[in-house]
Amino acid sequence: MTSGGYDPNQHPQGGQPYGQPYPQGQQQYGQQPQYGQQPQYGQDPYGQQQYGQQQPQYGQQQQYGQQPQYGQDPYGQQQYGQQQPQYSQDPYGQPQYAQQQQGYGAGGFGGGQPGELWPRFAARLIDNVIAGIPAAIVYWVLLAILPSGLISGIVATAVYFALVTAYFVGMEVTQGTTLGKKILGMRVVGPGGAAIDPVTSLKRNLFVAANIVYCLGNLVSFGLGIYIAVSIEQDPNKQGWHDKFAGGTQVVKA
Repeated sequence: MTSGGYDPNQHPQGGQPYGQPYPQGQQQYGQQPQYGQQPQYGQDPYGQQQYGQQQPQYGQQQQYGQQPQYGQDPYGQQQYGQQQPQYSQDPYGQPQYAQQQQGYGAGGFGGGQPGELWPRFAARLIDNVIAGIPAAIVYWVLLAILPSGLISGIVATAVYFALVTAYFVGMEVTQGTTLGKKILGMRVVGPGGAAIDPVTSLKRNLFVAANIVYCLGNLVSFGLGIYIAVSIEQDPNKQGWHDKFAGGTQVVKA
């Protein structure tokens, strides 16, 4: 014992006896905070996060090869050359309109090749014979029953060409062709390839109906016939003046 009742063995510096643990809840100097009782992000004794182990490892965790693969692209990007619809064999994936859209010069509106001038002329002759036989019978009957004179001739001629015109219009509307064109393998299509209607057919056969007018109509019809033949020969789609006047009709090979 020392003077004053102070025992250095019992009361060392700091007031804590040697060999006695510090009270719970107090920090011991010389020791690091024990984070082992707290959530450990890695094996760091200081509780610091080890990014090499705890952060997502891009080589293992986020594997792009396991994501939906649009092609075999390792980054998961879409390969447009494989995914986009290919309308044709164009390497850029763009539609080739030259193959999808039909050009007028390459084919007819109805899907066939345009009819040439001389086959159409031959078909017109055949049709004139077919339609002209019954029309001629009616013509002579009218001359026989009507009083002789200029009036009977005008009336009979008008009826004759009216019947011939009706033949062309009726056959084109109901059959899409005439007997002469059918024999030679041709047909008539309306504007844009649609079915032809009576008004359109009458327009394209107006040069035939012009003969109904006595004398003057014959001259007009003859002049239009020559002009139609020239326009058919010069047009790349073989459309005559009467076809264009009717809105774009066309004679094509059946």
